[in-house]
Amino acid sequence: MVLYRAGFGPVKDFSSVPTPEETGITCEITGLVGTCTDPRYVILYTSNGEARQEFSIVLTGRAAEGEPTSGDESREVRRAPREEVETLAVDRSMRLRIGHFLAGRAVPHIG
Repeated sequence: MVLYRAGFGPVKDFSSVPTPEETGITCEITGLVGTCTDPRYVILYTSNGEARQEFSIVLTGRAAEGEPTSGDESREVRRAPREEVETLAVDRSMRLRIGHFLAGRAVPHIG
């Protein structure tokens, strides 16, 4: 699973930008898991008083080329079987995203 916060451009192009640099893998987008947001999570910028609520677009993909490799922004990169992914200690919001993917729904999650 690769998470990437991006600004502008086609969503399908986002996957190929960060993944080789951060993981050693070039990904090809294959689908949409859904969108995720948490109304309780708001960022307040104290410099100008602006408040923002972030959201994530969660995509599926396949490794098109490359091998898992750690970089400056990653401590560990490796493939993990589904059984291990289900037991990882991660933040509640990440657990929801992973759960949406593992559920294998035919319709993307919007929320």
